[in-house]
Amino acid sequence: MAWMTYISDWFDQDDWYEGLQRANMSQVRQVGLLAAGCQPWNKDVCAAHGDRFAYCATLAIYIYQLDHRYNEFKLHAIMSEHKKTITALSWCPHNPDLFASGSTDNLVIIWNVAEQKVIAKLDNTKGVPASLSWCWNAGDTVAFVSHRGPLFIWTISGPESGVTVHREAHSFLSDICIFRWHSQKRGKVVFGHIDGSLSIFQPGSKSQKHVLRPDSLEGTDEEDPVTALEWDPLSTDYLLVANLHFGIRLLDSESLYCITTFNFPSAAASVQCLAWVPSAPGMFVTGDSQVGVLRIWNVSRATPIDNFKLKKTGFHCLHVLNSPPRKKFSTQSPTKNHYTSSTSEAVPPPTLTQNQAFSLPPGHVVCCFLDGGVGLYDLGAKKWDFLRDLGHVETIFDCKFKPDDPNLLATASFDGTIKVWDINTLTAVHTSPGNEGVVYSLSWAPGDLNCIAGATSRNGAFIWDVKRGKMVQRFNEHGKNGIFCVAWSHKDSKRIATCSGDGFCIIRTVDGKVLHRYKHPAAVFGCDWSQNNKDMIATGCEDKNVRVYYVATSSDQPLKVFSGHTAKVFHVRWSPLREGILCSGSDDGSVRIWDYTQDACINILSGHTAPVRGLMWNTEIPYLLLSGSWDYTIKVWDTREGTCLDTVYDHGADVYGLTCHPSRPFTMASCSRDSTVRLWSLTPLIAPLPMNILADRSWEEIIGNIDHAVEQGTPPLLCGKVSRDIKHEIEKLTGNPRAKKLRWFSECLSPPGGSDNLWNLVAVVKGQDDSLLPQNYCKGIMHLKHLIKFRTSEAQELTTVKMSKFGGGIGVPTKEERLKEAAEIHLRLGQIQRYCELMVELGEWDKALSVAPGVSMKYWKKLMQRRADQLIQEDKDDVIPYCIAIGDVKKLVNFFMSRGQLTEALLVAQAACEGNMQTVHVSTPKGSSYPDDIYKEDCHELLHKVSEELAEWYFQDGHAVLAACCQLAVDNTELAMAYLIRGNELELAVSVGTVLGEPAAPTTHYALELLARKCMMMPPWNLAADLLLMTPDNELQLVKLCAFYPGCTEEINDLHEKCKLPTVEECMQLAEAALADGNIFETVKYFLLSQEPEKALPIGIDFIKECISSSDWTLDTVYPVLDLLSYIRTEKLVLHTCTKARNELLILCGYIGALLAIRRQYQSIVPALYEYTSQLLKRRVVSVPLKIEHLSEELDAWRACTRSTSRSPEESPYTPPSDSQRMVYATLLKRLQEEPLKGIVGPDYVTGSNLPSHSDIHISCLTGLKIQVQPNGPVFFLEDGKSTISLNDALMWAKVNPFSPLGTGIRLNPF
Repeated sequence: MAWMTYISDWFDQDDWYEGLQRANMSQVRQVGLLAAGCQPWNKDVCAAHGDRFAYCATLAIYIYQLDHRYNEFKLHAIMSEHKKTITALSWCPHNPDLFASGSTDNLVIIWNVAEQKVIAKLDNTKGVPASLSWCWNAGDTVAFVSHRGPLFIWTISGPESGVTVHREAHSFLSDICIFRWHSQKRGKVVFGHIDGSLSIFQPGSKSQKHVLRPDSLEGTDEEDPVTALEWDPLSTDYLLVANLHFGIRLLDSESLYCITTFNFPSAAASVQCLAWVPSAPGMFVTGDSQVGVLRIWNVSRATPIDNFKLKKTGFHCLHVLNSPPRKKFSTQSPTKNHYTSSTSEAVPPPTLTQNQAFSLPPGHVVCCFLDGGVGLYDLGAKKWDFLRDLGHVETIFDCKFKPDDPNLLATASFDGTIKVWDINTLTAVHTSPGNEGVVYSLSWAPGDLNCIAGATSRNGAFIWDVKRGKMVQRFNEHGKNGIFCVAWSHKDSKRIATCSGDGFCIIRTVDGKVLHRYKHPAAVFGCDWSQNNKDMIATGCEDKNVRVYYVATSSDQPLKVFSGHTAKVFHVRWSPLREGILCSGSDDGSVRIWDYTQDACINILSGHTAPVRGLMWNTEIPYLLLSGSWDYTIKVWDTREGTCLDTVYDHGADVYGLTCHPSRPFTMASCSRDSTVRLWSLTPLIAPLPMNILADRSWEEIIGNIDHAVEQGTPPLLCGKVSRDIKHEIEKLTGNPRAKKLRWFSECLSPPGGSDNLWNLVAVVKGQDDSLLPQNYCKGIMHLKHLIKFRTSEAQELTTVKMSKFGGGIGVPTKEERLKEAAEIHLRLGQIQRYCELMVELGEWDKALSVAPGVSMKYWKKLMQRRADQLIQEDKDDVIPYCIAIGDVKKLVNFFMSRGQLTEALLVAQAACEGNMQTVHVSTPKGSSYPDDIYKEDCHELLHKVSEELAEWYFQDGHAVLAACCQLAVDNTELAMAYLIRGNELELAVSVGTVLGEPAAPTTHYALELLARKCMMMPPWNLAADLLLMTPDNELQLVKLCAFYPGCTEEINDLHEKCKLPTVEECMQLAEAALADGNIFETVKYFLLSQEPEKALPIGIDFIKECISSSDWTLDTVYPVLDLLSYIRTEKLVLHTCTKARNELLILCGYIGALLAIRRQYQSIVPALYEYTSQLLKRRVVSVPLKIEHLSEELDAWRACTRSTSRSPEESPYTPPSDSQRMVYATLLKRLQEEPLKGIVGPDYVTGSNLPSHSDIHISCLTGLKIQVQPNGPVFFLEDGKSTISLNDALMWAKVNPFSPLGTGIRLNPF
């Protein structure tokens, strides 16, 4: 296996322990990502191959991959190596893992998607690679061309590698817009030009330059650029061409003749892009340039077959996926269409009109729009599979949470817009009108004013009223100079400050009256109002100085000037908690902390290797400061000592803005030149604070005063408004406030993304009155008893809502769309008559008629009557199609599940459980029909099946908290808790479990044990003891804690006393007594607690070796002793005298760990544990009753017998296990027995595992693969500070084998 090469030297060393450095894993967790939109500047910026598609923002390429299990595309990777605008990308036709991209700095890169790395780079190409494409006729050759040519051909590897120039494709008279190789005819290539002409080259024929201009242009100088061209996949010569104004033609490239000119319904329509549909010969789709209309065509007709208006903004590019996503799991074989045989083409049924005879092909179109929107449209189902509306397509310079509604985050970008995002759904809800040049900075109005001030590069500053969607004020005092920063005073909402390249910081009132013009000797880049004194403002200037002004006087001179930086100062930030303290970030790469009252610089934070941009103080921990830089990193600082606590490498470019969530002070957002916004949780930085809350420690250990909190060495204490408010509220409560305290602190410490939802469900399960549920409860995962009620009222609301005068935000649905949506909900709720009436109102009579019999035959007749009357009046003799409504719930649920529409399936199943569905009773063989209670039982089983599937979908998507919500919604407490534990949300699990009480007890106790293990890395150890004392039957856990504690005898005895265990000296006597009685377990236990714990090793190990020598041993006989032994103090275990015992202990823990991993279904680490055990056996001197051949036989048997159950359909052909393998596996299973905690079976998957990171690529020493490739989650560093494994693997490993994979005897603690 690959990983051994990384760590083999460890296995040979026994004296490695001296001077070992403990490497910390990254503490800041990425918990959310807002991907960029698709850039509108260049042509070939989306591409697809197999089950992946990609699109480019300006500097990064986003790759989506089909998740076969759920039949949906997920963001798989973000590639960002280009430093300048990306011009084109092209997928390799022969290898789905490779694609090429070019950028305006004359660079071409070849990427490997599977490994997420650059495999070749071509620097300083002659001219900008404006268009590029893989050559179809050669394996690893990429062609690229600048505007006038020539065509360069780069052979990437092999004897011929290097760049050559195409012999004929050069010296063009008009710029090239686009070119395409022919996929069948070797070397044939066509170029489209700005003047509307084409140039065609093919080996052995005369080259044709600048031919086939649209007729209307012949003989004129007018230009009509070629916007799209594609070879017909079924012909060697036919070519589909679109010109911006002239439209689409089908041309013959041999005879240079136009076969068909396609006509548009209106003269105003113009084509931006086109693509053939691979699954339907002769069909192609086009996208309009002004409005997002998708048109479907067939070459045999000059007019479109169908038109869909998908968006208000025009198309930029589109691509049809050649392999439509497969169905998730087929429920039954499809019935054959009467009109087709297996050999015949689809013959249209007799009575259809010409138009209906073309059925829409099954296909998925990747659509990119001019506003940056990206989506995947399902042609067959006529619906979006997903749509990322309105992403930014350029650098995001600033981001800020809304002060009174922190679920909204505003971002300002180089693309000239401000967008407002809902961070729970990660979707855009508002966008500013745009066209502002660059927006450098933004500032929310204080309170609930709902306005944003923006600062632009050329249009001055503005105030945008978000709700009304318009600009309500402009400030032009800086003239045409760029404004780099705008700050709305939060203490006095009438004042707004701006600072500009003209050297002025101007303070004005909201209505434009200038109060102060503070002149600086050079450009001013940053300004910030003090949060403690409403009249103080600080500025950062190009002259390297920080200035503080006092606005309440008439003087325009600064009160203080702070100098010390050696390059320009960019941003300044006042501390929200410590009066008079401010920080500044500079191009010299440092952050300085200034004390206004002492008139001095009190600390310099060095570590960034490039200019510093973003700055943010934490609003609860007074010494915590974050900075973002052009070196692509975010650093977290403890400003007391000036130490860097953590560095985050996940952005792919300069980090500009940082902002803190107002009501969740440990959630932060950052924005960057990589066009993404990312959300982070800082909670891991403040351990042991969350544990103090769980252990119900006194307020002094949770909330402190600022002076004490900033003393060096004080553990983190909360000092901000959020925590003070919580304390104040709790002190007002009567009775036991513990549940409320846990909930409120949990919400303060958790990132958004489901924790509110989870607590609402906990309250419902605990019997809270529904009237106390918050307004947004129905937007999340609801408890099933509310599902039907809320969806019915939502349907009624949709029916009654009339459009408001201004429309509400982006892409507001029309009245028709609202009614349609309402009708759909009514239908799913079994309310057929409402559905029919709404359909009639929409004029969709056939739909209404076809389901009307589901209400009653009488109703159906009445509807028929009404329709007939209407048709007679309109004098139409249309044939009225109809279909039959049945109420087979199972079929419906399975249908939704097969399409991956799990929420729909859940709704239907619940409606059935509540008896809302008209059921069709299937008669059983005896002729009797189902009794109702069996039917009910069926429905409930179905309901749990769907919830399980939905929970698993959230879990696999990196949302453990939402997975827990799904289980809690069907009252499945144990599984809800298990998802939290498997997602490593341990603090949340304990809080929720404590409130839920009895049903959650076993899982809560397990979470407490894991948290206690986490605390074993944090002195003081009594916190771990406190957590364990909260569990019943805790003696054994406390023994392990005391055994592992590395203090002096006196400290150890204190801990023993706290844990109600005998003293160290007494333990020695108890051990000898137990040994005399032959009680192995007690002997090991008391020796471990004595002064000479190493005496326990030979006794325990001999017992285990003896056990596993017999044929009928089980895991449960061996594991308790082994688990206990593994808690021996590290410094004793690594003594030279213990070498043999240590090696044997590691081998036994590795082997038993592998068995436990099989029992818990930790598929990803089973092979690694077997391999680790074998390597240790091979390299260390030991005598254990395990043989390497025996281990590999077991591993092969496990692989063969489990592959059959977990195989996905697209894997290689499957060979069944042999009889001997079956026997080995059966013996193995007998040995394993059942996992006592059922719910925790299955792999661990931490929150955010699904988010691609950019950080240095780390290779896992377990798999030899990159950790960055999902679904591995974040990186975890092992004790040598170099070797890494993924956090998910580390968590699973530590749960089954406490020792590090490096074979050193150090315990692994990733919790």
